Amino acid sequence: MKLSILAAVAVLSPVAALAHDGMHANDAYVRSTNPKVGAVFMQLENHRQVACTLQGVSSDAAERVELHTHVEEGGVMKMTRIEDGIAVAAGQTHALNRGGDHIMMLGLAEPLADGDTLTLSMDFGDCGTEEVQVVVDNQREDAAPADHDHDHDHVHGDHQGH
Repeated sequence: MKLSILAAVAVLSPVAALAHDGMHANDAYVRSTNPKVGAVFMQLENHRQVACTLQGVSSDAAERVELHTHVEEGGVMKMTRIEDGIAVAAGQTHALNRGGDHIMMLGLAEPLADGDTLTLSMDFGDCGTEEVQVVVDNQREDAAPADHDHDHDHVHGDHQGH
């Protein structure tokens, strides 16, 4: 019996490894503080032997989807667009979180209601494209990183905070 279980595990292990042989998104959710803007957060996992860069994101749920981060300028935290993508080293993870790197959805097709699900197409360049299901959770209160602990309901260009 023990040998049968071990044989089954050995046979299924390569299948499990293949299921995560590229980029993977964990705990993906979106928050929206107004009807036109949403911010997406998740953890990116790179299961490849090479670094992968998130170069862009698209979704039918918004007119524009951009990669953003927060930077300190003169003692004030400001949100800014990431032009060169978000790199994830081989075998590593990268958090997209409040107060740090994240995905902004601008010009939402309709307001986001808790429990709704959106599909994002994430372009990792040479590492391929991943479709990610993102749940709307406007009530989620993840803590911002300690070095970026501030209120996110601020003005940013042509939209208001997230």
